[in-house]
Amino acid sequence: MAVSKSSSGKQQNDRDQEYHKKSEPLIPGLPDEIAELCLLHLPYPYQSLARSVCCSWNRTITNPGFLLSRRSLSLSLPYLFVFAFHNSTARIQWQAFDPRSGRWFILPPMPCPKSVFPPGFACTSIPRQGQLYVLGGMRSDTQTSINTTVVYTTSTNQWSIASPMVTPRSFFAAGNVNGKIIAVGGSGAEYNDSITSVECYDTRKDTWEHVAKMRVGLARYDSAVVGSKLYVTEGWTWPFLFSPRGSIYDLENDTWQEMKDGMKEGWTGVSVVVGDRLFVISEYGDCPMKVYVPDRDAWQYVGGDKFPREAMQRPFAVSGVEGRIYVVSSGLNVAIGTPIEGQNAEFIAKWEVVAAPKGFHDFSPLSCQVLYA
Repeated sequence: MAVSKSSSGKQQNDRDQEYHKKSEPLIPGLPDEIAELCLLHLPYPYQSLARSVCCSWNRTITNPGFLLSRRSLSLSLPYLFVFAFHNSTARIQWQAFDPRSGRWFILPPMPCPKSVFPPGFACTSIPRQGQLYVLGGMRSDTQTSINTTVVYTTSTNQWSIASPMVTPRSFFAAGNVNGKIIAVGGSGAEYNDSITSVECYDTRKDTWEHVAKMRVGLARYDSAVVGSKLYVTEGWTWPFLFSPRGSIYDLENDTWQEMKDGMKEGWTGVSVVVGDRLFVISEYGDCPMKVYVPDRDAWQYVGGDKFPREAMQRPFAVSGVEGRIYVVSSGLNVAIGTPIEGQNAEFIAKWEVVAAPKGFHDFSPLSCQVLYA
């Protein structure tokens, strides 16, 4: 079939325009190699905002090699991502905190049902990949658990929906064990159903599968990952009304074992792992910090500065990275602690507090995760 000259000319013009777009310099007056380095140094969250400047910037920033270059040049920096809810309205909100500048950034709204009970979610992350995972939860209108998997990616500043968990669950523990997401225990479709099943999410295949069950179902109190093991405890609740239970999942052997008595009985608050050491910010009194000593199956109090209790009101959410502990309190004030190991394996800590904006005054934290962005 013959092609008219006008049609042929239009096609050629479209090709010329497309070629021109692709050949446009990223930044006029600079070689593209230098311009790309400039874009690589854009801090979070401005990388995603820069995509709207022009087609060439969008094409460069969304190229998989761009993110790899940021990682290889160690340009990704740790940010604190805080999941919180408004005390009066139960409205949920994610925000990111830059520890270097003290600035906060509000994330796009998380896709989830309108009627949810905020504490029902479980959160974990893969920090170096810049990915945050929000799992399960409970609908407040029907009192039923859900099985959704929602993923936030720092490089795009966007949420996406991944494959759902096999089992709907709420009030459960989750952790990143060697790049695999583990979901443990909690409540099932009915609030009173105790779940013993455990699931593992493969982030590359986007699939969930069952792994070894727990011996008994545990409601979430706290959990921590040390090495290739996930520690889960129902824990004490102030004023210590009952003896705690705790279990340990070994990913390499796909087995469960009981937590040692000293560990579970001294686990009296929210935990954070720094290096390979497990710390707890206690939820009673002046909230002293303790570190677990495996050889003695005992907890040892951390000396140095006292935890800044005056500025930090419960509830707490805790995370740690690069030798620092980040504690987020009611009102989203942030206490930054630096534990220092001295002689005889004794620790001391130094604390500083960063006050949150007044607009966060009525928010309480549910979770905080450190991601590199």
